[in-house]
Amino acid sequence: MSGVPQVSSGLSKLKKKHFRVKHQKVKLFRANEPLLSVFMWGVNHTINELSHVNIPVMLLPDDFRAYSKLKVDNHLFNKENMPSHFKIKEYCPLVFRNLRERFGIDDLDYKESMTRSQPVLEDSSGKSGAKFYQSYDKLFIIKTLTSEEVERMHSFLKHYHPYIVERHGKTLLPQYLGMYRLTVDGVEHYVVAIRNVFSNHLTTHKKFDLKGSTVDREASDKEKEKDLPTYKDNDFVKEGMKIYIGEEAKTKLIETLTADVDFLTRLHLMDYSLLLGLHDCARAEQESRERAEREDDEDNHEEEDDSESGSGLESRGPVTDRMWGWSGVGHAITNMATPPESPHAALMRDTSLQYEDAIIPELDIYAIPSKEGAPTKEIYFLAIIDVLTHYGVRKQAAKAAKTVKYGANVDGISTCDPEQYGKRFIEFMSKAIE
Repeated sequence: MSGVPQVSSGLSKLKKKHFRVKHQKVKLFRANEPLLSVFMWGVNHTINELSHVNIPVMLLPDDFRAYSKLKVDNHLFNKENMPSHFKIKEYCPLVFRNLRERFGIDDLDYKESMTRSQPVLEDSSGKSGAKFYQSYDKLFIIKTLTSEEVERMHSFLKHYHPYIVERHGKTLLPQYLGMYRLTVDGVEHYVVAIRNVFSNHLTTHKKFDLKGSTVDREASDKEKEKDLPTYKDNDFVKEGMKIYIGEEAKTKLIETLTADVDFLTRLHLMDYSLLLGLHDCARAEQESRERAEREDDEDNHEEEDDSESGSGLESRGPVTDRMWGWSGVGHAITNMATPPESPHAALMRDTSLQYEDAIIPELDIYAIPSKEGAPTKEIYFLAIIDVLTHYGVRKQAAKAAKTVKYGANVDGISTCDPEQYGKRFIEFMSKAIE
């Protein structure tokens, strides 16, 4: 690695260069909150910097402790958009660059998604009070973290990266793509970027957060008032829900889930969930028709519908024919282990408009179509989320409290030890899938 500027040195050798960033005049990072402007500026800057750093043959232990830091003062040329003083810190830049590559995400596409237009705040805040933003093209999620979670991410990364390498990217764990500290007006904010589980072009009509636990696991009335409520285990069971994907896809899915859960159990992690999204094909067609009718009414004077919206599925054969493996062979993510030949998301974003009701393999990596003969024609999106809770003192205290409340023999209490938790999680999912 001789001749490579050490990212961990705080890029001190490159400091002078940093303060002559002239291209800012052209590229404005306009956002309605300073934090987002700084985030966009930071991603743009860190990706540009990384393009000058040689790719190491292998990652070293130091890379998992490394960071790049930048302090900007008197940012005069963009005063109306950016705060005049802010700091950016990117954690483990080479590790995350390597992960992005393994997940088939090109750095320039990543930068484009994060900086072309501001990320949008989502309606769902986490239990921990975390905020979620979606990149403007809906490909990525930006989640706020606590400083404690940043520490946990550091110790998690050391195990997560080798696991991703060993599995060739074939996993349902969150795809972590970058982690940053943003200091704005003297206040430190921590964020992590993750691939979006749901599709950026197929509507999610219903979503569930499943833990395999039945105690205190239903959506609140307040939650149900949302446009897209997050339902839970008891709601899933009460509705008699099933994930109809067929034997072959189920075997592969459970194999991947089991490997992921074993990995989390070895690290004494628990409390994770399966995030499940459902795209209802018939409902989507209906919505598409209604949309087309509305547009026709609005512009009757224009030529008749010249979009491809109606041709979604028919001209391209059933969804499963185009699947990268879920119709039988391999997992969604197998094709994503190496980056596609020309991974230009700009192209992907344009083509997504032409696949009104079909899966786009490069984008919808968590998608599995329902099997032939399923009661409803659906596309499922599923992945494991919230994987950083360590079975420690707090969990034991919570278990004691719930045991007092419900009695020691109640099955389905979500606070048990990691082995029990993992076993119950897999059992619940096996029953839910047909």
